[in-house]
Amino acid sequence: MPTSTKSIFAALALAFATSSCAGGGTSSPSNTSVLPGAGQAPFASARRAIASKHDDDHHPAPAYTLFGDGVLVHPGDNSHTAAQASWAPPPGAPYGGIDFAVPAGLKVSALNTLSTDFKFTQGTCSQGSPRFQINVLNQNVFVYLGPQFPSVTNPCAGATYSNSTNVISPTSLVDATQLGNGYETWSAFQAQHPNDIVTGIQLVVDGFIAAAPITAQFDNVHINTTVITFEKAKGEGGDDDNGDGHHGDGDQGDGHHGDDGH
Repeated sequence: MPTSTKSIFAALALAFATSSCAGGGTSSPSNTSVLPGAGQAPFASARRAIASKHDDDHHPAPAYTLFGDGVLVHPGDNSHTAAQASWAPPPGAPYGGIDFAVPAGLKVSALNTLSTDFKFTQGTCSQGSPRFQINVLNQNVFVYLGPQFPSVTNPCAGATYSNSTNVISPTSLVDATQLGNGYETWSAFQAQHPNDIVTGIQLVVDGFIAAAPITAQFDNVHINTTVITFEKAKGEGGDDDNGDGHHGDGDQGDGHHGDDGH
C-alpha cells in the first residue's frame, strides 16, 4: 500500500471522549471529539467498561452509546430498530457511530468474534469505513468492513442487509499500525498482546473524499457470544417496544443475558 494512502488513513484516527452512560443506549454527540490528525484523547475506559451482570435494581447495563450523527432508525434487519451513522463533507455529517460497552477486564486473547449485519442507503465500503475499532492501550486496532486494505477478503454490503462475517477470525487481517504492529492477522495480534485489556469497541463511519458520502445502517452486532439488536424490548435503548431482538448468554459482551430477566 502506498505510503501516502497509509498517511491519509493514519490521519483518520478517532479520539473518543464519551459521556457516562445510564439506562439503555444513549446518544452523546456533543461529548464526542473526533479530530482527524489531531492525535488521540484518552479513552473513558472506566466509564465504558461494565461488569457482566445486572445492577442492584435489576435494570440491564447500557449496551452502547451513539456518537456523532449516530441515530436509531426503523426498520432494522427483520426487526424494528437498527443504528445508522453517516459521513458527508461540510456542512454535512462529519462522522458517526456506536460505542459498545465491554465487560470489565476483557483480555485481547478472549475477544474472538466481531460481526454485524449492515447495509448502505448511500455509498459503499470505502475510505476505511465502516470499521470496527478495538481500543487497546489507549490506541485503536482498525478492522475494516468490506474489501479494504488490509482486509481484502471481507465482504461488503449493498442496499439490503448482509453479514460482515467474523472480521476477527484467527486469519483475519487487521490494521494495528497505531500500536506499531502494522497489518497482521488477529491471531498474531492476540499472541503479542494476550493479557492487554480491551477497553472499548466502536463501529465508525467517517471519510475524507467529498464526492463519496456514506450512510450505513447496522443491526445484530455480535461481540463474542452477545448480540446487540438495538431493541427497547430487550433493554438496549431502542425507542419502541415492538423489538424482537435476542441475546447470547455468554459473559464477554454487554452484560445482557438470554433470559432477559429485569
